[in-house]
Amino acid sequence: MRIFDFFFKPADFPYDFDVWKTLPFPQRAKQVCQAWGIQGFGAPPAVILFYTLKIVFYCWMWVFFCSFSDSLGPSKQITNWWFSLEALGKGLFWTILIEVIGLGGASGPLTGRYVPPFGAITYYLRPGTIKIPLFPNLPFLGNDHRNLLDILLYAALLFFLVQACIAPQISPSVVLPVVILLPVLGLLDRQIYLAARADVWFPAIFVFLFPLATGAALKICWFTVWFWAAFSKLTPSFTSVISTMICNSPILNVQSLKKMMFKDYPNDLRLSKTANYIAHFGTVIEFTLPLLLIGSCLFNFPTQLTFYALIGMTAFHTFIFLNYPLGVPMEWNVIMVYGGWVLFGMHPEFALSSAGHPLIIGLFLVSFILLPLLGNFFPKYVSFLMAMRYYAGTWGYSIWLFKHGIKEKKLEPNIVKTSPDVRKQLHMIYDERTTEILMTRAMSFRLMHLPSRALHALFPKAVQNMDDYYWLDGENLAGEVIGWNFGDGHLHHEVLLASIQKRCNFDSEELRVIMVESPQLHNGNIHWRIHDAKDGLLEEGNTSIHDLKDKMPWPL
Repeated sequence: MRIFDFFFKPADFPYDFDVWKTLPFPQRAKQVCQAWGIQGFGAPPAVILFYTLKIVFYCWMWVFFCSFSDSLGPSKQITNWWFSLEALGKGLFWTILIEVIGLGGASGPLTGRYVPPFGAITYYLRPGTIKIPLFPNLPFLGNDHRNLLDILLYAALLFFLVQACIAPQISPSVVLPVVILLPVLGLLDRQIYLAARADVWFPAIFVFLFPLATGAALKICWFTVWFWAAFSKLTPSFTSVISTMICNSPILNVQSLKKMMFKDYPNDLRLSKTANYIAHFGTVIEFTLPLLLIGSCLFNFPTQLTFYALIGMTAFHTFIFLNYPLGVPMEWNVIMVYGGWVLFGMHPEFALSSAGHPLIIGLFLVSFILLPLLGNFFPKYVSFLMAMRYYAGTWGYSIWLFKHGIKEKKLEPNIVKTSPDVRKQLHMIYDERTTEILMTRAMSFRLMHLPSRALHALFPKAVQNMDDYYWLDGENLAGEVIGWNFGDGHLHHEVLLASIQKRCNFDSEELRVIMVESPQLHNGNIHWRIHDAKDGLLEEGNTSIHDLKDKMPWPL
C-alpha cells in the first residue's frame, strides 16, 4: 500500500474537502484556484514516469524504423546517420502515426485519460462513434455518424503511415498516399486531421514529394512554427499560461517560486510582475533565436552563432518539456529540437532558394500565412492549431453544465464510446474522495487562465444557480465522446452539441453550454455564446481580454 501511495496517490486537497463540497460555487472556485497555485495538477510520480517511458518508447521506435532505410543503419551505427534528412523523414512519419493513433500529445492522465490512456484509434475504428465533419451542413460530407467508409479510410492511413516508417527510402511514392488521405479524412472528420497534427506535419511531409527542395522547405517549416508560436504569445493571455504551467511543474516544484507568480498568494491571484517578466523573456527568446537561424541561411552568419541559437532553442523546448504542460506535447518538443539540429546545424547547404516549386509555395502561403493570419484576427473560423496559436492562452473553450443526474441518465446510454467518462475511469484506480479531488483540477486549470475570467459574468447568464449543475470542461467531454482533445474548443462547440442533442434529446435547462472563442489579435475581443441543448442559442456577445486582467480567477 505504501508503494502504491508513493507512485499513484495524487496530492491531497489543501483544504477540508468535505467542507469544500458544501460551499457555494464562488468559494469552491476560489479554493481550487488557490490549490492549483501551490499544487498544480498534483500529479503523482507514476504520471511523470508514464510520460517519460512514452518518450523513451517514441525514440526507440524511431531508431527501429530508421533501421529499415537503405541509407541508414542499425542503432549501433546511429552516430553515422542520425543527422540525415532520411532519419528526420522517418521521425516525421512516425510522429504522425503515434499522434493519429492517440498515443501522442493527447494521451495519458494529464489529458483526462486513465483507463485506457488513449482514445483516437479506439474511436476511429468503431462504427457509430461521433465525427466532427468540416462542413456539417453538406449532404454525405456532413454526416456525423462514423461509417464503414470512414473506418476504411482511417485504416488505410494507418497502413500507409506504417509503410512509410518501414520503407527503404522516404520516396515520393511512399509519401503520396498519406498526402492524399489526410485531407480527405479531414474533410470527413476534422479531428483526425488535427489529431495527426497536420497543421505542422502535413506541409513537412508534403515537401518530401520534391526531393531537391525537401531540406530547404523543411527549414521554412521549422522557422514558421517557431515564429507563429512566438507571435501568438503577443497577448495578455500568455502570462497566465506561464504562471499556470510553472505552478503545475513537477520539476520546478518550489512553492516560493510558484507563489511569486501572483501578486499576493493566496489572497490575490492576479498575475505578478515576475510572471510578466518570465513570459516576456520567453517570447523574446522564441522570436530572436529562430530569426538568427533563418538569418544564418540568408546571410551566412558565423557557424558559432547558429550553434548557440540551437543550444538556446534546445533549452527553450527542454523548459517546456520539464514542466509537463497539460496536453503534454512531448513528441512535438523532441522532434522540433531534433529537426532544428538536423536542418540548421548539420545541413547549411540546404539553400532556401531551392524551395521554389509552385506547389510548395502555394501550400506554404495557405498553411503558414493565410490560416495563421485569419486565425489570429478571426479565430472563430480557424482552429487554434491551424492558426499556430500554440500554448499561449489563445484557445477557444467551452463549459458544459449538466443538471445533476442528467448526464448519467441521458448521455451515457445514448452515445457510442469506447471508454467511460473520466470519473468512472478514476474509480478504477482511486476511492470516491480522491476521484472527486482530481475532478476539481480541470476546473482550476480552466479558471487560472485569463480568458476564462469571462466566465464570471457568463455563469449567471447561463443558469440561475450553479450549485444545481455539474461542471464538465469541454475538453473532458470531447475526450469522452469523440475520442480526442488537444485544446481545440471548436471540437466541442455547436457541431458537437447538435450531434449530442440529436442522440440524447435533453429537455430545456438540462444542459447549458458556454462557448468562448479565442481573443482577436487586433482588439482583444472574445466572442461568447450560451446555448441550451434543446432551445438553441440563448445569448451571445463580446468581452475584452484587456478588461479581464484585473479580475481574480474566481467569481467574487
